Amino acid sequence: MTVSGQPGGSLWTEHDPGPGYPSLRGAIRVDVAVIGGGMAGLCTARELARSGRTVALLEADRIAYGVSGHTTAKVSALQGSAYSRIRKTRGDDAARQYAESQQDAVAHVRQLAGELGIDCDLEPAAAYTYATDPQHCEELRREADAAQAAGLDARYVEEAPLPFPVSGAVRLDDQVQFHPRKFLLGIAADLIRNGGKILERTRVTDLSEGSPCRLTSSAGHTVEATDVVVATHYPVFDRGLLFTRLEPKREVVVAGPLPPEGLAPEGMFLTEENNTRSIRSAPHDEHGRMLIITGEKFTPGDPKDRGAAWHFQVLTDWAHHHFADFAVTHRWATQDTFSTDHVPFVGRLHPRADHAYVATGFAGWGLSGGMMAARLLTSLVTNSPSPWADLYDPARFHPLAEGTSMLRLGAKTARHLVADRLPGGRADSVDDIAPGQGAVIRGDGEGPQAVHRDTSGTLHRVSARCTHLGCIVHFNEAEAAWECPCHGSRFDMNGSVLQGPAVHPLESYDEEGEGG
Repeated sequence: MTVSGQPGGSLWTEHDPGPGYPSLRGAIRVDVAVIGGGMAGLCTARELARSGRTVALLEADRIAYGVSGHTTAKVSALQGSAYSRIRKTRGDDAARQYAESQQDAVAHVRQLAGELGIDCDLEPAAAYTYATDPQHCEELRREADAAQAAGLDARYVEEAPLPFPVSGAVRLDDQVQFHPRKFLLGIAADLIRNGGKILERTRVTDLSEGSPCRLTSSAGHTVEATDVVVATHYPVFDRGLLFTRLEPKREVVVAGPLPPEGLAPEGMFLTEENNTRSIRSAPHDEHGRMLIITGEKFTPGDPKDRGAAWHFQVLTDWAHHHFADFAVTHRWATQDTFSTDHVPFVGRLHPRADHAYVATGFAGWGLSGGMMAARLLTSLVTNSPSPWADLYDPARFHPLAEGTSMLRLGAKTARHLVADRLPGGRADSVDDIAPGQGAVIRGDGEGPQAVHRDTSGTLHRVSARCTHLGCIVHFNEAEAAWECPCHGSRFDMNGSVLQGPAVHPLESYDEEGEGG
């Protein structure tokens, strides 16, 4: 079964874009500069402004529009099989600290929404990690045991309120789901009320650490700050070599209205089966609800992957099979970064950093993780002790827990740097590129070119070398984007950066496009 018509994009970005904020002009001086306008960045900036610091937040596009505007918007301390994994790799104390910090984040989201009067469709909900295959029930029992040992009131159950049978599940009550953009626009408004600045459409391309630190934008304007926080999902400045310990993954999302007579699933649901399925519902219009289903993890830009369009179709077919009369009206994709030891990196940007900090590696849980990061980073910047600092410290390294994953990531990057430059998997000439398609071709002495033919037949040529570390990008037909398989940078058809870690556009080989 196919998706009918042309579905809209993210449910969340349909919301009023907000007041709009100016771009950086000239030079300014603040106590703290925060790079990135998503959950981690906005909440960190707001917490620091409340502490009495002067704060400027710089966002390359619009705030609450990037990864945080394309999430499934679940805020939960129950996160798949996180506790059994952390217990195995880091021990019981680490799992307990992780549970405390994540549950604190859930409570703080609820508290802020109430205190600030943010109308963000916030709803308490039970979180479930479920399985349909009986062979996975023992894994769920281990996760329930690990979560309980970590201090969560989680329990193993044999049923879940879904319209299809499950073999078992882990349940944790009193978690939260909400509208992320509405929430973050409320946080932004409070940041402004506390004297903070928000600077949109300001891409930071250089960080000079010192006393003070100095940021430079793509337009040449500058910010001086005593402290800098890099909260750009995947770090755009990576002096701690975190790219060797982070893996980008993309997932697709489909959503549509539930029939009036249909019952919305009561809770938030996740399974790691079938390449991941995440299910929740959200308020829609005055009386109805939207069903939101996420899944189909894949590496962005991987030339061996079947492509985002295929993943959209697989997820849509799964949704139709499991939910009667479900029709897709919206679809989008989201991107996450996974650390090699299953715990985010939040703390000093690198071991020698005195005034530069980072937050990344939230593994699909960036809303709870972003709030946790805001609390932790604020304690670090204000020199207040935090019991969670060592757990999330980016300088940590556990060879037994991370070594295999790091070797795999390093080998993957090396393979793409070398093998993707060899012949194969490309178009021989631009004549082979159909309207709406893109391909990498050999340039005439200029290196490989990423060429897209738009629906009018006009060709758009850019360099195929990612400006981050030089891997070769590949075409994502479903989202009309060039994607790097090494570290997840994404670019539009004209080479402009859609998603980092790249901060510079792909070099253009066209002035205004060309016919073909």
